[in-house]
Amino acid sequence: MVQEIILRNIEKPHIQSLEEDLVWFCDSFGFSSGRDTENTANRIIISLLDKLSNDEITSSETLAEDLDIKISRVNHHLRNLSDSGLLYRKKRLIYLRGGSLKAAVKEMRKDSERIFDELENIAEEIDSVIGIKNR
Repeated sequence: MVQEIILRNIEKPHIQSLEEDLVWFCDSFGFSSGRDTENTANRIIISLLDKLSNDEITSSETLAEDLDIKISRVNHHLRNLSDSGLLYRKKRLIYLRGGSLKAAVKEMRKDSERIFDELENIAEEIDSVIGIKNR
C-alpha cells in the first residue's frame, strides 16, 4: 500500500472558529490542493465529521447525495483521504481512523515516524556503502 502524508506548515487562524479550524486542518494536510478548486475534500471531511458527531455511519453514496456531488468525485477524494491515513473503508461504509480526528492524527504521526525510521536506516546504509562518515 502506498501512503501519502502531506504536511504543510500554514499559519493557524487568528480567530478561533470551527469552520476556520477545519479549513486550516485540511489545508495543513494538503487535502484540498491542486485541481480541487471547490474544496471538495474539505467538504467531505466536514460532512463526515458532522455525521460522526451524530453517531451516524455513512457511505460514499450518502456523502455524494448530501453534498450534491457525483459519486465518482466523492470516491476519488475518499481514496486520497484513505491513502493519507485519515480514514478507512469497510465495505461501503466510511470510518475516521481511530474513531476521532485526534486519534487519526496520532495514527498518521506514527505512520510518518515509521516512514522516517525506514528512510533513516536506508540512508545510513547508503552512507556506509559510499563511504560518507556520520558525525
